[in-house]
Amino acid sequence: MPQLTDDPGRPGTWMTPQEYGASRATLWTAAVVLVTDPDGRVLVQSVDYRADRLLPGGAVDAGESPAAAAAREMREELGVEGHYPHGLAVDWIPADTPGFPPEMGFPGEILHVYDGGTWASERIRSVRLPAQEVTGIDFAEPADLTTLMEPADARRALSALRARIAGGGPALLEAGRPTTPTALDRLGVLRTRRTPQHGAWIPGPVPAHLPVRERSGWLFAPDGRVLLLVARATGAVRLPPPTAEPAVAAFALGYRYAERGALARTAARLTAAGPTADPAYARLLATPEQVRELSDWGAAGHHELAAVHAARARLSLPAPPRTPPTELPEHGIRW
Repeated sequence: MPQLTDDPGRPGTWMTPQEYGASRATLWTAAVVLVTDPDGRVLVQSVDYRADRLLPGGAVDAGESPAAAAAREMREELGVEGHYPHGLAVDWIPADTPGFPPEMGFPGEILHVYDGGTWASERIRSVRLPAQEVTGIDFAEPADLTTLMEPADARRALSALRARIAGGGPALLEAGRPTTPTALDRLGVLRTRRTPQHGAWIPGPVPAHLPVRERSGWLFAPDGRVLLLVARATGAVRLPPPTAEPAVAAFALGYRYAERGALARTAARLTAAGPTADPAYARLLATPEQVRELSDWGAAGHHELAAVHAARARLSLPAPPRTPPTELPEHGIRW
């Protein structure tokens, strides 16, 4: 900040308060809230003044903090009282962004995305829409946001959702794109519809009479995180096959019913990750909670997650804190 003076003739970098004020950028400010349901779908609302869907929220009023604006907008638009102290992203929207008519004089905007949490069915039923402006709400599969929303809005929402799952703090965005992308951003996770696996969770081995449609493994690293595969071409995530990497102490964890057989899960402790065998997939280490949030497992997902943590304890491994998923090196790693 330059030194200020009321003497316009003073030499050097001094500026009058009027000069300094005129030199500063003027930007709008807005706040929106990202809410998900228990299946990881994102709340979007329909409005009567545009065809695209939006996250709930709006402009920050003069003298109002962004967090206070988020709470006010949720109350006005959805009839829901709440407090949203946790930010997921801050986005800089440039003045030349398409869609703003010239007569509006759009100067650019700083938009805050707050975490509205996961809403259970009771809270969703409590939504009360106003008489005008908001005409409805839906919970959308994350990958569908790109078709439901304006492109920059969809990028921002997906970036904020990835930041929430990663747990590394708020993302700084420019036109919806992270300035420091995480592994989830670089791989475009959630840009493809998740594969539904909504069958009931049954602990233990698959019965002999039931055909196994697919086998996958919860393979634990020494820090309690698990191996997750991400398709580089699509961003789709999956658990690896049980024999994907060297592991010990394997046992049957449980299975899910599927249309043509069981989806069997095993658990084991990794001893190493070899050199990349299939370059089409990136290998991440993630917490079990992150794996669930990146998957579409339905109501039985919490039962499988509980079984996974019981398996981790059985393997005498620690409970991992939520940290951004990390990509394993191509040459592998040994513990």
